[in-house]
Amino acid sequence: MPDTVDEYIAGFEPDVQEILQNVRLAIHRGVPGADEKIRYGMAAVMLGGRYAIHIGGWKKHVGLYPVPRFEGALEEAIAPYRSEKDSVTFRYADEVPYDLIQRVAEAIAAQRSPV
Repeated sequence: MPDTVDEYIAGFEPDVQEILQNVRLAIHRGVPGADEKIRYGMAAVMLGGRYAIHIGGWKKHVGLYPVPRFEGALEEAIAPYRSEKDSVTFRYADEVPYDLIQRVAEAIAAQRSPV
């Protein structure tokens, strides 16, 4: 099992590494300054010492977990990518919407912020 997110990403084919790296960067644009670690064998971006979002690379797609339900336009935008209640998947064969991933990360960070 990898010890770092860099090692995790390095374990994939070069074309998948590029996608995973871009997903990682999109999440960090949405959650600036967040820490990273490996949790459950996947990359995880942490927020306030707790996980914010996991990045799982798979054979045909990248998955983000957990992704809560959102209100309005953001939920409408992410809905086509939902694979389960709190999961979204983006097929490698399709254009990965990095801007949408950034918006999701921002929304998750906003939900976790103290009021």
